[in-house]
Amino acid sequence: MKLIFLITFLHSLAVSIDLRNIKSVKEWSLLQDGSIKIEWCLYKGFPISKAETILEHDIQSIARIIKNLDNYPNIFDRVTKTHRLGKNIVHIILDMPFPFDDRDYIVEYDTIEKPDSWVLSFSAQNNNDTPSLEGHVRLVNAAGIWILDKTSENSTRVTYAWNGELLGSFPDFGLERAWVAQGTEVLGWLDKALINKLKI
Repeated sequence: MKLIFLITFLHSLAVSIDLRNIKSVKEWSLLQDGSIKIEWCLYKGFPISKAETILEHDIQSIARIIKNLDNYPNIFDRVTKTHRLGKNIVHIILDMPFPFDDRDYIVEYDTIEKPDSWVLSFSAQNNNDTPSLEGHVRLVNAAGIWILDKTSENSTRVTYAWNGELLGSFPDFGLERAWVAQGTEVLGWLDKALINKLKI
């Protein structure tokens, strides 16, 4: 109950979360171990989830897919639509499993590219010109980060962290299960897209 109360309170504040320093966090609670490791922590009062794995693909190929936000509906199954509102601002619409309302969010993103690492971070933006969609819950504190670290010429450590609050009527007892599902799905879909691209 304390977690859901905190999330509800923070939701009312609608603040922008910057996850670019997430690597400095040392204390994480383990949710899943294995080929895809999933953890979570409270970061600046928000429940941040993190999924990490090693993908047998070069860093440039992975970065190309992640930074092509217009193509997300063809990569990540829960993304039904993306709509650019500006050069680095995008509206993303998500499908949620029954009986929950779908979600949407508007974020501004930024990339940092280095020879052996690559980062794409994003955080929520207020946009009064894009009203909330009927039957959707707007994730007003949406935030996340993709971190790619080269481990070899054809191998990359992929870390995806995101604000795990789901808002709306989503029950707090289901959050950890949802975080595990999301982290596993997202990294699995990314790997599948890369494998399929190699087959073309």
